[in-house]
Amino acid sequence: MNQDQFDLVVIGSGPGGYVAAIRAAQLGLKVACVERRETFGGTCLNIGCIPSKALLHSSALYAKARDGMGAHGIKVGMVDLDLPGMQDHKTKVVKELTQGIEFLFRKNKVTAIRGTARLNGPGRIEVSLNSGGMRSLQARDIILATGSDSAGIPGITVDEERVVSSTGALELDSVPGHLVVVGAGYIGLELGTVWRRLGAKVTVVEYLDRITPTMDLEVARQFQRLLSRQGLGFLLGTKVTKVDSSGDRLVVATEPAEGGDTETMKADVVLVAIGRRPYTEGLGLETVGLKPDNHGRIEVDAHLATKAAGVHAIGDVIKGPMLAHKAEDEGVFLAERLAGQRPHINYDAIPAVIYTAPEVASVGKTEEELKEAGIAYNTGKFPFSANSRARSTGKTDGFVKILADAKTDRLLGVHIIGEDAGSLIAEAALAMEFGASSEDLARTCHAHPTLAEAVKEAALAAHGQPIHI
Repeated sequence: MNQDQFDLVVIGSGPGGYVAAIRAAQLGLKVACVERRETFGGTCLNIGCIPSKALLHSSALYAKARDGMGAHGIKVGMVDLDLPGMQDHKTKVVKELTQGIEFLFRKNKVTAIRGTARLNGPGRIEVSLNSGGMRSLQARDIILATGSDSAGIPGITVDEERVVSSTGALELDSVPGHLVVVGAGYIGLELGTVWRRLGAKVTVVEYLDRITPTMDLEVARQFQRLLSRQGLGFLLGTKVTKVDSSGDRLVVATEPAEGGDTETMKADVVLVAIGRRPYTEGLGLETVGLKPDNHGRIEVDAHLATKAAGVHAIGDVIKGPMLAHKAEDEGVFLAERLAGQRPHINYDAIPAVIYTAPEVASVGKTEEELKEAGIAYNTGKFPFSANSRARSTGKTDGFVKILADAKTDRLLGVHIIGEDAGSLIAEAALAMEFGASSEDLARTCHAHPTLAEAVKEAALAAHGQPIHI
């Protein structure tokens, strides 16, 4: 075997891993990044965030061309779906971005290794190379950034053809007549809307009595109403107990979450989207004295260090929301700390976005969390129906909601449902990062006419002083 010595070896090249590797190399460390896929970028770039957003955008354009142009005085003829072309666009985007990471590795002198890595005691990693053979690495520090995999349902086999995870749902070669989505979280709702726009009947089955359980409840309820208006059906408080794939069509058995009579429905494709689980199996954690918790996560301290000397972990394999940008922030934080700097992460200022239409975005606390913690707060809301830009574009669904401390006026949470919410939330995240008050937002000049004015108006509303409602 070849022996290689590095200051840092990163296992996994997803958003957390490749960013950590690049930042550490920029700071002068000798870095290697090991990836088991042939292409870099992890789940996010290859089979997650990026391809799903490509399909979301393409399907939204198709739906707009088919149904949404007449209100703007534009007449179009018959609109045809070219699904292979849409899939080709998605594939092209993924290829360009994964190749971009290869370029960044070369530019920053990160040693890229394709293979499956396994810890082999303190400071040692064995890599089973994709090209054949083994490579042994030694490192002062190791970052585990192996991400997560789709969680399954006991007794239901995912074949990625008719019963699919998010991976298979991105690769369907025809529009299913009836798509049943199991799970009303971010992934299930995004992919459900893609195939609904393209013509599928979509039924979402959720075990809980509400969709998106981590979301502010008021926003979630409005979100469900808008999705229902778009044609998505919902079975809440319901669990899927069996999927029979023996016939030409799938037979999905459901029953109330609290128990009751079984009902069945036929489907062409079933998407299992009940969440994700950390990818920690086969990493050799036992060789350095580590053991995942019951959820498969690795315990770390405030500095993202595990109990094993020199071993650190970031992203989906540790506690916290499974978000690409959260992993990126942790990757930068850890790289800078290992290089001797003193960075910080504000976990209260990490936004989350659902890329449906309308988009839903949030940062900070929900009303439910503030009530549970006994924190007094003021609420400011402003609807997009009263926003000039939204009126001009016809995108008037949704609102901005601001939660501010009743005593100090410091921003505690911002929740947006509406057009381009994923971009609008950045202003709120920045404000919270700098400890701003709702008055700070209200007194900041916003260009007119823009959707961002709704953020300002919601901040004014937190003081009972909105101008335009």
